[in-house]
Amino acid sequence: MRGQQELYSLFEKLDISFHYREHPPVATIEEAKRYWENLDSGHCKNIFLRNHKGNRHYLVILEHTQNLRIRDLEQLLKQGKLTFASEKRLDKYLGLKPGSVSPFGLINDKEHHVHLFIDEKLKEFDKLSFHPNVNTASLVILRSDFIRFIEYHGNSYEFIKLYE
Repeated sequence: MRGQQELYSLFEKLDISFHYREHPPVATIEEAKRYWENLDSGHCKNIFLRNHKGNRHYLVILEHTQNLRIRDLEQLLKQGKLTFASEKRLDKYLGLKPGSVSPFGLINDKEHHVHLFIDEKLKEFDKLSFHPNVNTASLVILRSDFIRFIEYHGNSYEFIKLYE
């Protein structure tokens, strides 16, 4: 989990406020739900994928109740089969460990290699919650500040609808 302090320094530089809540390590949405009480936000799950050649990587950010239909994303991209990226790739591109996948890992993507797909449903929430690059806390941030963070960092992104 490289860059934790860098993340908070960037938030300070961009004047992004956030609410931070520590909790025991959680690796799944089901585990995390226990600690979301009184967190007024849309809760997100993050899925890190790669194309079949391994030369493109995607971070899919979904509202936590949504299920990703990978086949729909494959059809949209027209790059062939997508698979979950390995632990090694997760570390290389986002500096993260399994169970801690977060868009804030983009601070470690100096080449702007990872493209983000953001669930359209998340536009319904003023605030969003994510792991702050570790699975021992939840961080709530304004959706507008989250988009500002992505745009400042320079990774490409788009809002999509990939579920029924």
